[in-house]
This record gives sequence, structure tokens and C-alpha cells, in this order.
Amino acid sequence: MKKISGQNSGQCHPRQKGRLAGQAAIVTGASRGIGAALAKGLAREGAAVIVNYSRSALEAEQVAEGIRRSGGRAIIVPADVQDLSQHERLVAAALENFGRLDILVNNAGVEYRESFLTTTEAQFDHTLGVNLKGVYFLSQRVAREMVRAGRGGRIINISSCHDSVPLNLRSAYSISKGGLAMLTRSLALELAEHRIAVNTVSPGAILTDMNRASLSRPAARARLVAHIPAGRIGNPDDCVGAVVFLASPEADYITGATIYVDGGLLLRKL
Repeated sequence: MKKISGQNSGQCHPRQKGRLAGQAAIVTGASRGIGAALAKGLAREGAAVIVNYSRSALEAEQVAEGIRRSGGRAIIVPADVQDLSQHERLVAAALENFGRLDILVNNAGVEYRESFLTTTEAQFDHTLGVNLKGVYFLSQRVAREMVRAGRGGRIINISSCHDSVPLNLRSAYSISKGGLAMLTRSLALELAEHRIAVNTVSPGAILTDMNRASLSRPAARARLVAHIPAGRIGNPDDCVGAVVFLASPEADYITGATIYVDGGLLLRKL
């Protein structure tokens, strides 16, 4: 794979400031929403970032360009994570443009609002393919590289508070997130000997393009906010701190954990 031209690629530079200086990260589904916020947040802490996208190169390039304007390093790389044959593209891009790979953030996800009685096989396969199978095998490919390099690393899965409480009319989505919780713990157990920490960040109600239309209705928004002790709906930037922390040296002794970023929403669900 050739280096991606026209983008401020180059090797990672230790002089870059921040807790993640000199490191390189892949963030899947990083062209918008939570993924875009996470890519920018990691870059602010000094990491060079692969901004992955599956649909909109324009949106991904806007994220990467914003990082570069702020003095960071980022390139965009297309890949559909449910297609295992495309995983190598992401890893190769990190190694060839930044010289290393230290952090994987599995953020890409899909959901269908559909009754269990009407969910199709195609919807089920797509949901599990992106949210669970893709995460499993991309993590495997990245972990193999981390083991080869011998520096350890971080795998951070972006799940949902519905990994423990089901979401009505989204059974396949809830199942995929429940599976992701066990995937995190299983990989944490196996990879600890290689100094690879595997953790999860599970957001609650975060305003993104997925729910913007439904939450534009005042009544629907008010009903949701009434269940959140913090008194507001979250935004993508609310998820950045937890991910940066888990990627940083401060989290060296944390693995197999889940951080809920939900404003206390689960406290009302228990």
C-alpha cells in the first residue's frame, strides 16, 4: 500500500506534545458524531490518527483537515469494518504513514429501529457484522501487530449503555452491544500478558445524526431528559475524556473495564 498523498503523513514525532505524543491511533467510523470527536480528542493529545470512514470521504477529510489545521497529524482511510478483507488497509495505513500502531478505537456502529417480529436477516447480519464481528476481527488484526511490535497497546470499544439494559425496538442492536461487553472482557483476559489493555466506553443518550431527527421533537426530548439525572442530553465531546484517559499512561493498570458516559441514565433504569 502506498502512502496516502496530499495529506500530512510522515512518521510520528516524539516532539509532539500531549499524553499520547508519538503514538498512532485508528478510529473507526470517525467521519462524524462520536467518532469524529474522538479522533480530534486523541489528536489534541498528540496521537497521529487514521480517520476511518465507510461512506463520506468529504466528511472524513473535514475531520482530518481540522486536526491538521490544529497542528496534528491525520489521514483518511476508507474501510467497511464488517468486511474483514478491508482491515489490512487500516493497519497498513498506520504503519506506512506513521510508523507504528498503538491505539484502536472501535467506534463504527449501526442500528435499526425495528420490532423483533419484523427484523430481517439482512438487518440482523448487518448489525452484528459491524457492531460485533467487525470489532472482533479488526481487534485481532491490530493486536497481532501490537504483539509483533512488542510495545503493548490499547483497544477501546465504543459500546452503549444498552450493553446492559435493552433498548426497545432495537433487539439486534442491544444484542450486539451485550456481546461487545463480553468481547471486551474476553480480549482483556487474553491480551493482558502482551501489555494490551482492552476497555469499553459506553455512552448513554448522545445527540448525533442517528437520533437528531427524533430528538428535534420537544416532547420526545423532554421525555428522555426526564430519565437523565444530569438533566441534559450528552454531546459527542462528552465521550472524549474517557477515551483519552483509557488510551493514556494513567490507565496502565485498567483492563476489562467499562466506563459509562450517560449522565446517570442507567441509575434510573436499574
